[in-house]
Amino acid sequence: MKKLLLALGLFVFCQEFVSAQDQNFRFGVQVSPTWSWLSTSDKKLDGSGTNLGLKLGMQGEFYFAPRYAIITGLGFGFNQGGTIQNGYPLASLWKDADLSDEKYRVVNQDAKLHYRIRYIEIPFGLKLRGGTGEDNPLKYYAELPVFTLGFATKALGDIRGTDNNTEDEDIRDDVKKISLSWGLGAGIEYEFASSTTAFAGFAFQQQFTDMTGTGRVQKVVGGDLIDEKSKASIGLFSLRLGVFF
Repeated sequence: MKKLLLALGLFVFCQEFVSAQDQNFRFGVQVSPTWSWLSTSDKKLDGSGTNLGLKLGMQGEFYFAPRYAIITGLGFGFNQGGTIQNGYPLASLWKDADLSDEKYRVVNQDAKLHYRIRYIEIPFGLKLRGGTGEDNPLKYYAELPVFTLGFATKALGDIRGTDNNTEDEDIRDDVKKISLSWGLGAGIEYEFASSTTAFAGFAFQQQFTDMTGTGRVQKVVGGDLIDEKSKASIGLFSLRLGVFF
């Protein structure tokens, strides 16, 4: 409820701000279904499967030229992440997590560790907007590049494919609190009323910072668990739907 009230307050504030600005500034809101996945730099920690999630957010555009704008905003990403399948004899990828039972600390080969992360996001990028004429209500746009600063506010994990499956484990201590991503997007806009424009498009986003902490793996059967320093990152594809005012 507090987050909903905060978002509503920001929405009202931004509407009042926009009303005081000239035509160089636009404000909008968006709802975007997402499909995200995990990939790692270690072939034995294989990304497997996707997460269906959602992005909610507000976006502002400042046009410094007729067709070019700087974009920024504030958003929330829900259920971002994916699954990592362990290819080592034993692995402890959640060694710092606040697990419900210590038996989940070490998993066997072929265990699937499922990540579900919530982010607060601040994007910043460039936008190109064009069309067949000023009077045509249909326009197209491209956003490139878009950099996103993310703050992980919640991280839950599930273990699957073992005799000790579990769900909803708190794994915040094994997920980096800050992430940086780059991305791009494209789509169309349609002005259906004065100063009100609907838009739809697609966007891609890829983290270039490591999402996970340092885990431990057993490289040979019977050997000791040693630190692994692979990099894991989230890739994401979204269907962007929203309205500009």
